Amino acid sequence: MPKHTTTQCLLFPDLLDKPVVAQFDQEHASSDGGALLLKAADRRLGLIETLSRCLPDERDPGKVQHELADLVSQRVYGLACGYADCNDAARLAEDPIHKALLGRDPIDGDALASQSTLSRFENSVGPRDLYRFGEALADLVIRRHRKRLRGKARRITIDLDPTDDPTHGQQQLSFFNGYYDSWCYLPVLGFVSFNDEVEQYLFTAVLRSGKATAKLGAVGILRRVIDRLRVAFPGARFLVRLDGGFACPEVLDFLDEQPRLDYVVAIANNKVLERRAKRLMGRARRLSRGSKKTERVFGECWYAAGKWSYKRRVVIKAEVTRLEGREPKNNPRFVVTNLRNTPRTVYQRYRERGDVENRIKELQYGLQIDRTSCTRFWANQFRVLLTAAAYVLMQELRLHAKHTGCARAQVSTLRERLLKVGVWIEVSVRRIVLHLPTSYPFKHDWGRLAVALGARAG
Repeated sequence: MPKHTTTQCLLFPDLLDKPVVAQFDQEHASSDGGALLLKAADRRLGLIETLSRCLPDERDPGKVQHELADLVSQRVYGLACGYADCNDAARLAEDPIHKALLGRDPIDGDALASQSTLSRFENSVGPRDLYRFGEALADLVIRRHRKRLRGKARRITIDLDPTDDPTHGQQQLSFFNGYYDSWCYLPVLGFVSFNDEVEQYLFTAVLRSGKATAKLGAVGILRRVIDRLRVAFPGARFLVRLDGGFACPEVLDFLDEQPRLDYVVAIANNKVLERRAKRLMGRARRLSRGSKKTERVFGECWYAAGKWSYKRRVVIKAEVTRLEGREPKNNPRFVVTNLRNTPRTVYQRYRERGDVENRIKELQYGLQIDRTSCTRFWANQFRVLLTAAAYVLMQELRLHAKHTGCARAQVSTLRERLLKVGVWIEVSVRRIVLHLPTSYPFKHDWGRLAVALGARAG
């Protein structure tokens, strides 16, 4: 074995009919050739500029090598390209595409910021700066869709959903959570969708301690986003969908006080509700015995928990589930609502929130929003917000790809198809030329998306 395991030349003497030599010697090349689309999308959104203005720069001007906007750009573009850790900066410092994304000459431009510089940057941001950063992100998302829809939306749906973020170290405010059986944070993510559109757009990501209840901060998040959406879309009616952890008096009272707002909120089973559902469960069992399949029956009742100030309408789904080789199982579910539709319709409206889980999986597996490995809590919150910004940028790409094969592609697929393209870069006095492979299988989708983001065919 050679002393160094990394080499510039590898030989496969008998792999094909001739010896094959693999050499890592192509200068001025990158494996992220398609990432220029990210900069085109950002130029439309103004994302980096907007978020950078929220962060004060208290460094000595005479010693500054990397502007704040460049540091934000490097992290957001890097996250979108799949580089979740600051350690990746060492490998990308001279990458010509990533230098070009920051407006530097791809060949002769200065190297990107190092891991230590990025780590200091993430740890320098305080709670007030993060609050402004988060508010600016929400404002930008709302402003973007107000422009897209010309301020006209019949219905706007808001979804809040908590998730777990396992921790593996000495992170501040990381606690053991019995429900998830791990040490973790419990961030809450907020999404907004318009009319009958399938896409749910991320507008907030708030990191919380491992002991946080689902309802913590929910009223504040809802109040701020609803106020902004009412200004942007004055004629819209709202629907708020929440899971069972949010069914507390303060959240429900807030929702009841809002004009032109409907809600469907799951509530946990208890003995009182199960008694109310007893007759419906009997019907569901009889249907299931006859059909030998899963059967469900819908109904409703009026119910007030011990701390509620008055009764509210509760929709009941009485379900008997059948799985092969198992005994039938009762599965009653309850949703509190102010909607006046039939119980089946109300529950269907609640079920549609299940697609939020796909958006959260995109954030976790596609962008690694749970890579909260800093010691300081606020540094981890900053990482979460930077990842949210990268996701907003990727959603912008998906929005413009609606007439291509990437229209419903998940983030990881978007990255593989559109960003991860081998490229050789040539720079002259007049222009920068990206030499992409003629055999690139998604070149037509890439070209259509580039034109949609402002490129000209030539």
